[in-house]
Amino acid sequence: MSAISVGQAVVLGAVEGVTEFLPVSSTGHLKITEGLMGIPVDDDAVVGFSAVIQVGAIAAVLVYFRKDITRIVSAWFRGLRDREERVHHDYKFGWWVIWATLPIVAVGLAAKPLIEGPLASLWVVAGSLIAGSGVMWAADRMGRHKRGEDDTSFKDAMLVGSSQILALLFPGFSRSGATMSTALMLDLDRVAATRLSFFLGIPALTGAGLYELKDALGTGAGSAAPLAVGTLVSFVVAYASIAWLLKFVAKHTFNAFVIYRIVIGLALFGLLGTGVLES
Repeated sequence: MSAISVGQAVVLGAVEGVTEFLPVSSTGHLKITEGLMGIPVDDDAVVGFSAVIQVGAIAAVLVYFRKDITRIVSAWFRGLRDREERVHHDYKFGWWVIWATLPIVAVGLAAKPLIEGPLASLWVVAGSLIAGSGVMWAADRMGRHKRGEDDTSFKDAMLVGSSQILALLFPGFSRSGATMSTALMLDLDRVAATRLSFFLGIPALTGAGLYELKDALGTGAGSAAPLAVGTLVSFVVAYASIAWLLKFVAKHTFNAFVIYRIVIGLALFGLLGTGVLES
C-alpha cells in the first residue's frame, strides 16, 4: 500500500488494538490518527487497511477468551444432542449470544447506505463520543452492581446485544461503551458487564471483520508488509488491552473513560471546526 508506510502501520495497529475494546470508539481514534498523519481517510485502500488490521484485534479476543469460548461452544453442541444438557447455563448462553446478534445484523444490512453515508461523518463521531459519555456516566451511577456473570438472563443478553446498534448507527458511541452501559443499567457489576460486552461482541465483530475483509481485498488494500505489521501490532496490543481492562474495572469506576471521551470529542470538534480534519 503506497499510502501507508510500515511505521504508520505500527501506529495505526496500536491505536486499533488499544481502542477496539475500550469504551472510547476505535473508529473515531483511527480517523483522527489517519488525518493527523496526512493519510487520506476516505481512500478505499485506507478503509480496507483499517478493516484488515481489525482482524488482529478480533483474533486477540478469541485467543484471550479461548477457554470460555470452548466451554460455551462445547456445552451448546452437547445440548443439541442431549436434552438433559440443556439445563446448563453455558448451553443457554450459547443460544443467547446467537439471538442477541440478530438485531445488529438486521439493522446493519438494512441501514448500510445510511451507515456508510451521512452517519460516517466525523461530526457524528464527535457528537456521539460526548453523548455516549453521558450515558456511561449515568449508567455507572444508576446501576447497583449487584449481579454477577452467572446471574445473566436471556433478557440481559438481548438488551445488551441490541445496544450494539447504537454504535453501528452512531460510530463514536462505541460498541463497548454501548454494551457496557446497558449491562450496568441492568445492575450487572462492572466485571460482568465488561465480560458480557466481550462475549456478545465476538460474533458481530468477527462477522463484520470477515465481511469488510472481503471488500478490502477487493480494493487492493495493500502491500503485504504494512498489512502484516499493522495486524500483528493490533493483535498484541488488543490482547494486552483486554487483560488491562478486566483488571481495571474490577477496582475502578468508568469515570476515566467518561472524561477521556469528552476531551476527545471536544478535540475532534475543534479539529473539524478549524479545518485540520475534514469530516
